[in-house]
Amino acid sequence: MPESEDRQTLPPEFAAALDAIRRAHRRPELIVTEIPAPGSLAPHAVALAADVRPVRHGSDSDLGTGRFILLYDPEEPDAWGGRFRVVCFAQAPLETDIGLDPFLAEVAWAWLVDALDSHGAQYTAASGTATKIISSGFGELASQGDGAQIELRASWTPLDQNLTAHVEGWGELLCMLAGLPPAGGEGVSTLSARRAKRG
Repeated sequence: MPESEDRQTLPPEFAAALDAIRRAHRRPELIVTEIPAPGSLAPHAVALAADVRPVRHGSDSDLGTGRFILLYDPEEPDAWGGRFRVVCFAQAPLETDIGLDPFLAEVAWAWLVDALDSHGAQYTAASGTATKIISSGFGELASQGDGAQIELRASWTPLDQNLTAHVEGWGELLCMLAGLPPAGGEGVSTLSARRAKRG
């Protein structure tokens, strides 16, 4: 939803959620921008894009990228179990040996849950997929060698309109997938630490 849209036309509940999203604390490693939200999923929506620094102009970050979409439907779709639904995406490149770890998908999902919980996000009906992608270059792309990525797609139903914690948890997840330590976290294993041990 563009900043310029007349707030008088917004349901008060959605307007309050927008304010909460825009108040969210963003880690300094993240570049977060508001982007056009999909118009076909719900009567009202707002979307954010984030890249882990450094970022090159016009492309996703080499460290990690993500999307956060808040949907609002006053009719409370049965599948949501509420008037709000968050849909998010997070992606980060990995070293190939880490991408082969059989527990990587479970760890990525656990990091999402931990990030939301650590920021105090209240939610229900969480679901999603964690996908490991292993690739090898051939022909003209042979010089790229082997590579790996982790992609996490998730959705959940917030239990109130204070979306600040949800945005902050999503940002935390994105940074952790990119190998950065959790904000204020000590004693937590990160992908960068595992990379260093294997290097």
